[in-house]
Amino acid sequence: MYAALPDDHVELQRSVRRFAQTVVKPRAMEIDRQNEYPDDIFKALLAADLLGLATPTEYGGSGAGTLGLTIAIEEVAKYSNTVALMLLLTRLPALPILIGGSEEQKTSYVADMASGARRASFGLSEPQAGSDLKGMRTRAVRDGTDWVITGAKCWMSGLEQADFYTIFARTGKDGFSCFIVDRNLSGVSVARVDDKLGVRGVNTGELLLDGVRVPAVALVGEADQAFKLAMLSLNSMRPIVAARGLGLAEGALMYAVDYMHTRQAFGAPLTSQQGLGWMVAEHAAEIEAARLLTYRAASMVDEGTFDKAAVPLLSMAKLVATETAVKVSGTAVQLLGAAGYMKDHPVEMYYRDAKQLTIVEGTSQIQKNLLAQAVFDRKLWWN
Repeated sequence: MYAALPDDHVELQRSVRRFAQTVVKPRAMEIDRQNEYPDDIFKALLAADLLGLATPTEYGGSGAGTLGLTIAIEEVAKYSNTVALMLLLTRLPALPILIGGSEEQKTSYVADMASGARRASFGLSEPQAGSDLKGMRTRAVRDGTDWVITGAKCWMSGLEQADFYTIFARTGKDGFSCFIVDRNLSGVSVARVDDKLGVRGVNTGELLLDGVRVPAVALVGEADQAFKLAMLSLNSMRPIVAARGLGLAEGALMYAVDYMHTRQAFGAPLTSQQGLGWMVAEHAAEIEAARLLTYRAASMVDEGTFDKAAVPLLSMAKLVATETAVKVSGTAVQLLGAAGYMKDHPVEMYYRDAKQLTIVEGTSQIQKNLLAQAVFDRKLWWN
């Protein structure tokens, strides 16, 4: 329990924890095995009023903020990072609209996401433009009052279920713009669905945009100014991705410890072995450190502190929580021994799922670059 959580967030945490234990946990391994979108879980999230957690109340959301969504994702990620990703997708595609969009765009698209009427996917990355957005080749050109978009976006999560996409495209030599692209427009197609190592059930794939014509009202914010929009969106997502890692690490360690209590070796339970206890103790401390960083980052975003100056602290949360997830899930497999390598137990799923988190929305190496520069520039904890 994090003592500084407001009372309403503590109640949210308890509510989502019950939801995760009763709805998500029984389905988690089956979702992974079947690798099919769990529409029953989406309906359950809708019924539990969890689709609009971070959405402002004026657009039909709960107004629980980034911290509220972070807490919810942490709880469901204890059992399924697929369901955690489903919750994340209620936020990421909406952020450019919330930050820079028109009131009409917010009352239509964002409100529909909160009500479950529409789902969305976020289109920024390309084969040549992941961490380096300067390599972006998708282009939008004016044609009268319309824009015509041509290109391809890759690694888009939830693209098959999405009703619309927030797409970033080059609109000038050095300028980028963001557009709302409805899925049913001519020229929009899913080119391929990726075969992923983990986080199965919510597909990731490539979207083709072949001369897609969108009206002027589809432009989010000002033309050529979307690089900042993309950065602000990604900055504010750091604690939400961190929450996926935090919850995964907790879930993996919880499962491993339960197993250790029941598994006998050399005439005693595994919990009696000091060396194994040290491993568990180190991970428990790492998880709590990740939690504090993650909750602080989420609170910063809710306070409006997610600009360039805040990047080092936001990056810390994402880096520490996701790398902790990789370490803890690996240890969980090791603690179960041969059993941990088998699909009878969820720890191998945790292990596969964890690796995605150190790559998406800013690799660990990118986070370290940002942190190192902040240290060299003396912008962290000293004057």
